[in-house]
Amino acid sequence: MALFLIERNYAERLEVTKDGVAEVTLVNADCGVQWLYSFLSADKRKTYCLYEAPSAEAIRDAARRLNLPADVIIEVGEVRPEAFA
Repeated sequence: MALFLIERNYAERLEVTKDGVAEVTLVNADCGVQWLYSFLSADKRKTYCLYEAPSAEAIRDAARRLNLPADVIIEVGEVRPEAFA
């Protein structure tokens, strides 16, 4: 499955809750995407999320269903420093 980086911009500070994560996980599974992890900005108004998904459109579909922004979706590859040691 392909890897995608998603930039999400929020109008208000994002407060992550257990119930919210459970809902995201459920809808993502229904759309065939998997949230791997996210980085949250210090002001809690922007996230950068790494997902596995069959396509950017599957991520957009999940975001629409969850009423979450998906401002930028970029397919990415992985490079780790230890591969060059």
